[in-house]
Amino acid sequence: MRKITIALAFLVAWFFAMPTGWTQQSDDKGHAELAKVLKDAKISLQRGLTASAKEGKPISAKYEVEHGKLQLSVYTTKGDTFSEVIVDHKTGKVAKADPIAGGNDLAAAKAQSEAMAKAKRSLDAAASEAVKDNKGYRVVSVMPALKEGHPVADVTLVKGSEWKTVSEKLD
Repeated sequence: MRKITIALAFLVAWFFAMPTGWTQQSDDKGHAELAKVLKDAKISLQRGLTASAKEGKPISAKYEVEHGKLQLSVYTTKGDTFSEVIVDHKTGKVAKADPIAGGNDLAAAKAQSEAMAKAKRSLDAAASEAVKDNKGYRVVSVMPALKEGHPVADVTLVKGSEWKTVSEKLD
């Protein structure tokens, strides 16, 4: 009976540990793919934030691979509406702006907007500070959040195959 209990405990532990391993491998693969195609980006994420401001106040930004292609996605808010602004990563011009109407994207935009409403610094300033403090790195994403009631931006950076995320105060 003791052997069966040990075997069952092992199987339960393995069942819960494996998805974490799969997620890590997926993240590693995603990071490698993004780092590879990010070399094609001619503009910084900070410049994308500036370009997207024509569509509203930037509340988050990230480089991502969508349908096998690199894109710079910036969430903006104007009044009570939210948009996903795609900035051309080669020219720095707004390629398109689509309203965010529902689902996880809307929930994320609302949380990001709440954090930015309390911010005294821009995402551009936070991203630029992170680059200044981490020589040779490039900003991949800047995501605001409230931590213990204070607005902060989690800035993800890459240099070659090295990834790191730093937290910048926004108040």
